[in-house]
Amino acid sequence: MKILVADDSRVMRQIVVRTLRQAGYDDVDVVEAEDGADCLAKVGTESPDLVLSDWNMPNMLGIDCLRALRAQGSSVPFGFVTSEGSPEMRDEAAAAGALFLIAKPFTADTFRDALDPVLA
Repeated sequence: MKILVADDSRVMRQIVVRTLRQAGYDDVDVVEAEDGADCLAKVGTESPDLVLSDWNMPNMLGIDCLRALRAQGSSVPFGFVTSEGSPEMRDEAAAAGALFLIAKPFTADTFRDALDPVLA
C-alpha cells in the first residue's frame, strides 16, 4: 500500500504522515510531493494507491492536479487535506472526482473515517 502526500509545506506533510500512522496506517509506504505538478509526475512514476493533497499549492493547485489526472485517464483514489472546507469547495472537489475532503484541523479519527472506506 502506497500513499502519496502532496503539500507545499514540509511540516504539514510530516503532520499528515504522523496522523496516518496514528490512524493505524503504519504499514503503508509514503511518498511526498511538494506541489501539484510534483504530485502529477509522481502519480505516474510511483503508482500510489491513494493521493492525499493540499488544495492551495504553488505551480499547480491540488484541484488542477486532480483534473489533470482524470483527463489523463487516471482513476487513482484522490482526497484533499486542506485548511478550507466550504460547501462550494467540497462540491468542486467531488465534481472533479475527489472521494473526500478533510478540513484542517484533523485527527486520527477523521483520517480513519475518510480513508477506511477507500483503503478497505
